[in-house]
Amino acid sequence: MVKTQGRHGEVAAELHTDFPERFENRRRLFALAGDDTRRELKVESFWPHKGQVVLKFAGIDSISDAETLIGSELQVPASERVELEHGAAYVHDLVGCTVFDADRKIGTVSDVRFGAGEAPLLVVQGEKEYEIPFAQAFLQNFDLGRKEIRMLLPEGLLEVNAPLTEDEKQQQRGS
Repeated sequence: MVKTQGRHGEVAAELHTDFPERFENRRRLFALAGDDTRRELKVESFWPHKGQVVLKFAGIDSISDAETLIGSELQVPASERVELEHGAAYVHDLVGCTVFDADRKIGTVSDVRFGAGEAPLLVVQGEKEYEIPFAQAFLQNFDLGRKEIRMLLPEGLLEVNAPLTEDEKQQQRGS
């Protein structure tokens, strides 16, 4: 959840779901705080607002109540998740997967970031940290049972985040 919204305990949250209409029937969510504490919340109402969703929870009735939720991740218990169609995955399932570019091992997914473009970014820890778009155009195959993501990445994509060479540093300084 990213910010308070209004004066009655509402919070604005980023949507990381393809099924926002499911808030209609799902009234129980969990808020996972940065310190790994989890709190059950009951949805009283919700509505879309500027690309986000505004949520009103039972017992959260003031701005100061709502502030306690900021930075928390909303979660649905695994037992209540909707079964996805073939080729789709929950973000949580991608963390811990090994990423390959063709047959070359790149590293392990440590996080998934949103907001930088249409495709979420896989944060991959390998020789260094890489941000790789989880885009259908690059995806060859993923096997969640084996915790593997196989991609065919465009040439140079992994070098985008590479440290500058001494020559590049000199060019930036104007020498």
